[in-house]
Amino acid sequence: MPEVIFPGPDGRLEGRYHPQKERDAPVALVLHPHPQFGGTMNNKVVYNLHYIFHRLGYSVLRFNFRGVGRSQGEFDQGIGELSDAAAALDYLQSLKPDAKITFIAGFSFGAWIGMQLLMRRPEASGFISVAPPANMYDFTFLAPCPSSGLIINGEADRIAPPEDIVKLVEKLQSQRGITVTHTTVPGANHFFEDGMDEMTATVEQYVDQRTAELKASLPE
Repeated sequence: MPEVIFPGPDGRLEGRYHPQKERDAPVALVLHPHPQFGGTMNNKVVYNLHYIFHRLGYSVLRFNFRGVGRSQGEFDQGIGELSDAAAALDYLQSLKPDAKITFIAGFSFGAWIGMQLLMRRPEASGFISVAPPANMYDFTFLAPCPSSGLIINGEADRIAPPEDIVKLVEKLQSQRGITVTHTTVPGANHFFEDGMDEMTATVEQYVDQRTAELKASLPE
């Protein structure tokens, strides 16, 4: 898979880009967990999300936030990381300017960053939010949530407890005009060490179905 280096707001950012041949192929950006707790673009959940999108015909980019791997800069409490994610989406869109469908996906800290990016990018068609840490970070900015998406978490997650995620989902599901789908994977912890196959199968089924719906709604 091609390694890419692209400009970020605080220096170069390192990524992996997996393109499709079609000019108008949909695009997906995948965001990794917390940089200060070992999160990188090679995290197993992030890696699996990347390949789910690619199997379903997406051109996909995942990258390291500032200060991780070969990405320049240092951790910035989420503020700079959101700017990094915006720069990554700009870069992805520059590579595939004819894409009509854009997904933003993230795991844990990356899910929090992804949902913030979703609020700032009206062209985003949908989201995948894996184990969003609703107990650690404020998600009240999702008022209203701008697009439909999937939130998925593990039943035995002690880092992002399921009860906090359920409260977030209930709040988002009360909004009109969007559909937030929620799935809990039985027995899975935060990293889906038990339940990875079920998590990836659920995400793949959701993205496949949602992509078909989005394509059907596009103007001829």
